[in-house]
Amino acid sequence: MRIIEDLPEMRAEAAGMRARRAECGLVPTMGALHPGHISLMKRCRSENSVAVASIFVNPTQFTDKNDFANYPRNLNDDLQKILSARFDFAFVPAVNEMYPEEDKRVFDFGALDKTMEGAARPGHFNGVAQIVSRLFDAVKPDRAYFGEKDFQQTVIIKRLAEMMNFETDIITCPTVREADGLAMSSRNMLLTPQQRKDATVIYRTLLMCKEIIAAFPFDEIKIRAKKQIDNISEMQTEYIDIVHRNTLQPAVKYIKDVLQCCVAVRVGNVRLIDNIRL
Repeated sequence: MRIIEDLPEMRAEAAGMRARRAECGLVPTMGALHPGHISLMKRCRSENSVAVASIFVNPTQFTDKNDFANYPRNLNDDLQKILSARFDFAFVPAVNEMYPEEDKRVFDFGALDKTMEGAARPGHFNGVAQIVSRLFDAVKPDRAYFGEKDFQQTVIIKRLAEMMNFETDIITCPTVREADGLAMSSRNMLLTPQQRKDATVIYRTLLMCKEIIAAFPFDEIKIRAKKQIDNISEMQTEYIDIVHRNTLQPAVKYIKDVLQCCVAVRVGNVRLIDNIRL
């Protein structure tokens, strides 16, 4: 495995892949790799002749400077995991490599980034689009792999690829969960043991919503869900929404396999998101 820190070097490798018609897969990450990332890498490795993983904690998508500063980082451990996944390249650029100057691009995603994470973290998805577009431009992947835990992000990245005419298939992979149901996330390692135990209520609540979705008005379901989470000490629901999977707009009636329930929860100072298909 080669570790590349230099953007021109990554572009040169990408040009070489294109010249020899090697199919390239990319797994973009912010590091702090866990089994959820590994599942993306396994699929990427199985579907492409060349596999690239990127590690870059992108400052433009953080709306909270403390969140950016506290985001877990463990580069040596991450590189070992990428090596174990038999990847060809680890692209690990510095901030000034990806942003030699301020990126002033503003992307118009219509209504897709106005709800849920977009409403809670203004500018977040614009920052995501900035870095993903730069990674796609550098690596020129045939396929890029993202986890469904960040459901809204996957919808927006698909729109980004269409808008910018990237010749990249966006592959969405199922959320990987701990044995007790908690969605795997790099932020989980910031939880105390008690918070980690309490956070399992998030997935239990999503399962409850799925079970009763056809039986009650959506407003009542969301009230029940919020109460179930917020009754636990140190936990506070930021939002719980039931939306159409393609438009991300709020839904008012049940339609099988068309809706997604998405939630964001504060567990102490740690913010977790999750979702479930209804």
